[in-house]
Amino acid sequence: MSLESKQTPSLKDEMNAYEQMRDTLEIDHLGKWVIFHGGKLIGTYDDFQDAAETAVENFGRGPYLIKRVGEGPISLPASVLYGHVHA
Repeated sequence: MSLESKQTPSLKDEMNAYEQMRDTLEIDHLGKWVIFHGGKLIGTYDDFQDAAETAVENFGRGPYLIKRVGEGPISLPASVLYGHVHA
């Protein structure tokens, strides 16, 4: 069963969802890798490779957010945030 969402969220939406949960994540999952998709926490992982494989398997090219809990703010170039969407 795919975890794919019917809506197409933006990476900015995923970053906002992370920020809303940041305090709780830092208490419960500091140092773990998390995936956000569709504005929801999909899962926590011990290493980036497991998180990336899960994200790609379930959501393809995204958008989704993979972030290590407790690391500083994310800075992305506009080309990533506002890239072309191909039908």
